[in-house]
Amino acid sequence: MNNAHDIVPTHLAVQAMRDNGYKNAAYAIAELMDNAIQAGASQVELLCGEGKQQVEGRRRSRIEQIAVLDNGCGMDANVLRLALQFGNGTYLNPDKHIGIGRFGMGLPSSSISQSQRVDVWSWQNGIENALHSYLDLEEINNRQMTEVPEPTAKPMPMIWTKIGQNFGDSGTLVVWSKIDRCIWRTGKAIIDNSEFVIGRMYRKFINIGRVKIRMVAFDVDALYNIILEKYALPNDPGYLMEKTSCPQPFNNQAMFRPWEGDTSYEAIYTINFKDKEHDVKVRFSYAKEEARQAEPGKNPGSLPHGQHAAKNVGVSVVRAGRELELDQNLVNNYDPTERWWGIEVEFPPSLDDIFGVTNNKQSARNFGEILQLNIESLLEEGKTVSQLKEELLQDEDPKLPLLELAYKIKSQLSLIRRLIKAQTKGTRTTEKRHIHDPYKPEKVATTVTQERKSQGYKGKSDADEELPKQERKQAIKETLKEEGVTETKAELLAATTVDDGLKYTFAEAPLDTPAFFSVKPRGGAIIVTLNTNHPAYQNLVEILEEDVDQADIDALRSRLMNSLDGLKLLLMAWARYEDEQPDGKLKDNAQDTRIDWGRVARRFLENE
Repeated sequence: MNNAHDIVPTHLAVQAMRDNGYKNAAYAIAELMDNAIQAGASQVELLCGEGKQQVEGRRRSRIEQIAVLDNGCGMDANVLRLALQFGNGTYLNPDKHIGIGRFGMGLPSSSISQSQRVDVWSWQNGIENALHSYLDLEEINNRQMTEVPEPTAKPMPMIWTKIGQNFGDSGTLVVWSKIDRCIWRTGKAIIDNSEFVIGRMYRKFINIGRVKIRMVAFDVDALYNIILEKYALPNDPGYLMEKTSCPQPFNNQAMFRPWEGDTSYEAIYTINFKDKEHDVKVRFSYAKEEARQAEPGKNPGSLPHGQHAAKNVGVSVVRAGRELELDQNLVNNYDPTERWWGIEVEFPPSLDDIFGVTNNKQSARNFGEILQLNIESLLEEGKTVSQLKEELLQDEDPKLPLLELAYKIKSQLSLIRRLIKAQTKGTRTTEKRHIHDPYKPEKVATTVTQERKSQGYKGKSDADEELPKQERKQAIKETLKEEGVTETKAELLAATTVDDGLKYTFAEAPLDTPAFFSVKPRGGAIIVTLNTNHPAYQNLVEILEEDVDQADIDALRSRLMNSLDGLKLLLMAWARYEDEQPDGKLKDNAQDTRIDWGRVARRFLENE
């Protein structure tokens, strides 16, 4: 019996535990499935019994009981009693942190998050020898129940022996009744909403055939009336599995391909913790071209497979083969193309403390926090990754081992995003795919320069923008010819620059100078001419252009074009910096110049 001097009276503590953070019934049900899989079950069943109830003057179907049946190893009387105690269980010892179980609170806490009563039958030598115990919130509140009842032999109600199919020599049945907190009102709604989440959580187990998850909605008053019956299909947010819940045409084939094109590709990062090395596996994937193509006038994102992918956006955090969560910290919610990449981070239970795994196994808090960190801005202050690590080390920050992992994930993701953007270049117009806009860098640089002018920065070339168009074209053309550009090419460049309102003209010519490029403000524009005699041109620009022309692989072509655009933008940023200097005051100190130029260049390249 509770003592008046207890720190927290049991009945109040149990009521408070009802709000224990399960996102919805699917996540609470998953807690029971964890126990089943940990117990070696090859068959798990979600059985949802609904009955007719009077609701607002009408008889409606409402969920009355939810059960999870498994053919695992079952529990003896001691273990069954432990399993119904809050904060107890058989996996609390760190030496046993090897499977998907962990905190020993799963069964009671998940059950009371949805219902007021949970009954458990478990058997190890035939169903006829099943032991039973239970928890009932009403009895706890009335102080009738102060400890878990001693398990006793009790036959299982016929309702479950009729509906359940996989009763092995050993197994467990957990039944929730007096359901008062489930947001889904019918068995069908519970199954429809749970399949997506449960299929994702246990995709690896389902995919390799280690477990089958049967889901049934039925009428408790007419057991022959099966409302819905199905087996959960894997739901892979990385879309590398075949035979999944993804709609056609990607239900039987992978919709994404592994990043780098190697089917066994995964990056392995080693984390040292408690004098042992532990492997963290990271898998990157992105959509195949055919997933991004649609019939004319249709957006692939609005097709069934695109809508499926939209619900699977994020970094899939996987512990011991079971997904904890789909972390949203790296997702650009405003960008619909985010659905076309996948990242999976898989770690062993021995790293729970490093990743910050929560009691209800719904998130890895430390990992989420390190993904939120703006590592780039910290590094911009001049620190290196190793210096940043040193600071975290001094602060004894538990997230330290995850810093490098997060940095590499972000770096890789930025490359994948660029590739995804390049996949559909030109597909929304009448252009052929992959036709490249040769003036894109000039347009980006012009936009940023206008922004800088509005902030009060002035360049020598700005005054000439007010000159008549023909005069401006002539000045640009003559300058280009002086640089060694052919008359035809110079005329075309001058006309495009002035007519399109561009601030920059980019040309290539054999200059008689050791400089890599020249900068000349003329006709209201800044003319940047690359020196084709310079080794940097031959080793960087020329080979990039050759490869771009010859490449027939989409990914290679887009990467090379992006590299060339980035280089041009960098040089135009330098040109604008020179143009903004007062006469005679250009700094001689190369290091200071690089810092200032870098500041301008960062803004130019951010738009890219």
